[in-house]
Amino acid sequence: MKERIKERYTQSILKEAMQRYGISDDRIRLLDGFESFIYEFERGGRDYILRVGHSLRRSVSLIRGELDWINYLAKGGASVAAGIRSRQGSLVEPIDDGQGGQFLASAFEKAKGTSPRSGEWTPPLIERYGGLLGRMHALSKHYRPPQAEWKRPQWNDPEMLEVERVLPPAEEPVLERFNELMERLQGLERDGESYGLIHQDAHGGNLFIDQAGQITLFDFDDCAYSWYMNDIAIVLFYAAMWEEDPAGFTHQFMSHFLRGYSRENRLDPVWLREIPHFLKLREIDLYAVIHRSFDVENLQDPWCAGYMRGRRERLKDGVPYIDFKFETLTEFLTGD
Repeated sequence: MKERIKERYTQSILKEAMQRYGISDDRIRLLDGFESFIYEFERGGRDYILRVGHSLRRSVSLIRGELDWINYLAKGGASVAAGIRSRQGSLVEPIDDGQGGQFLASAFEKAKGTSPRSGEWTPPLIERYGGLLGRMHALSKHYRPPQAEWKRPQWNDPEMLEVERVLPPAEEPVLERFNELMERLQGLERDGESYGLIHQDAHGGNLFIDQAGQITLFDFDDCAYSWYMNDIAIVLFYAAMWEEDPAGFTHQFMSHFLRGYSRENRLDPVWLREIPHFLKLREIDLYAVIHRSFDVENLQDPWCAGYMRGRRERLKDGVPYIDFKFETLTEFLTGD
């Protein structure tokens, strides 16, 4: 989170947000948040999530677009944590910060269950995971924001992709790889069957699984227009991150994931060949985000330290994130 946002946040801002959503002092608690202040609260016997972001990061219109799409997906049968309205009936509540900006409060249903644990991803559960993403993409093909200004950014909007802005000059070799990658991706076709509004961060940390095996996806803050296969690649990116045999894991995981996906949405298998490039995009983007948010010379966060270990050399040398022939997965995507 940007320091200037943290500096403007006060207890009175939180109190105002609580008032607008009818939250009692003894029914709210702070959770971890990376880009926003996140709270869990209880109201009327049900659990919800309060998110307080800032206009320095996302505009009111963009957040309204995010929540409108989430609720569209929920109405279409996708298992997502829907947005709820404030006491005044608003999807977003702007609160002046006294310095020319606004804190933006929004609230969501709290997903049931817990984060998946290691070894919990059985084949049926992975297929359900794929089915959820497939359902979302099938619905996205028909989604149109009700107001033009609510339209979410494209995947390469500087608001979504900060690589060139945040990487220091010393990272020139990585920036060269990034520019080569961008040239390729910007030349890809963008038709209605392969390109639309996606979650863009649908990893295991952004979903809960309940006792019945129901998966509920949340945290749509990064949703943007991109290729549907990019959404799939991002799921794989995080799922395979710490695997000792990434290629073997990829075949096993994706065979089940794509089976579930193909039951909900049809996607031309020609897009499988682009997965290495989408993986590389997320690899570089995450590398840049860590540079932006942490002191990379003195990383205290174990997860970030593990990710960054040897990463610069891999990026500079063009080492594939996962060395795998993705075209061999065609049968699972087509259902043959």
